[in-house]
Amino acid sequence: MIDLTTLRSVLYLPANRPSAIAKARTLAADAVILDLEDAVQSDAKPDARAAAVTAALDGGWGGKRLFLRVNGIGTPWHEADMAAAGEKGFAGIVVPKVDSAGEAQRLVAHAGGRPVLAMIETPAAVLNAAAIAAVPGIAALVAGMADLAKALNCGADPERRPLLYSLSAIVLAARAAGIACFDGVCTEFRNEAAFIAEAAQGKMLGFDGKTLIHPSQVDPCNRVFSPTEAEVAQAHAMIAAYEAALAAGRGVATLDGQMVEVLHIDQARHLLARATPPH
Repeated sequence: MIDLTTLRSVLYLPANRPSAIAKARTLAADAVILDLEDAVQSDAKPDARAAAVTAALDGGWGGKRLFLRVNGIGTPWHEADMAAAGEKGFAGIVVPKVDSAGEAQRLVAHAGGRPVLAMIETPAAVLNAAAIAAVPGIAALVAGMADLAKALNCGADPERRPLLYSLSAIVLAARAAGIACFDGVCTEFRNEAAFIAEAAQGKMLGFDGKTLIHPSQVDPCNRVFSPTEAEVAQAHAMIAAYEAALAAGRGVATLDGQMVEVLHIDQARHLLARATPPH
């Protein structure tokens, strides 16, 4: 299974917008999701599917991961979308409204070996998140908070307090399964301060990165989810101290009065991996 936990910025794009796709190739997003679902009207979906395949085959994405968001299970377009996602160039398939482990298993079985990113967008999905994440072939959970908030009939809140349980449940499920998890989108793409606050909250909750709806969100997202220079320096110092302790025959090191064990070294190495963009 591919490791997606180093992805910080994951940008949604309508698959039927050639100009947006061309621009996305030049952005610093770690991953791009070509969208066949919400961003595309029903009568435009076949053409969007063909355009997405062309974009994948044409390449030019550098080190970016390219995903295809298909239409959901039970829709008229789902089977054709899943087949298209098997084309060369796609790193995985994003599937909306995955509500149960059984659905996740069926998706993986029809994914042709492609990793599946399951969107958690309903109350049932939140309650089943751990079982969904545990299905082999599920590579990440993606929070879909707009649909969930609608289903919960909860009030709007810039601090997302009605959704905190659900957000944490998604992180817990992903961590238990050892897979990635990505925060939902911030629709206030013209309000950078609001976006940064929401992204910082997502990072604090434990998400690996955040899904985005506008190119202007890419750079602030990368800043929020990237380690600081001080964190990188501390990680290097911890690794050096631990390696020196091992060379001296000790399994535990100290740094600045703090004990450094193997679990801290694993965290430090993961932090350093996140400090190096994948493109």
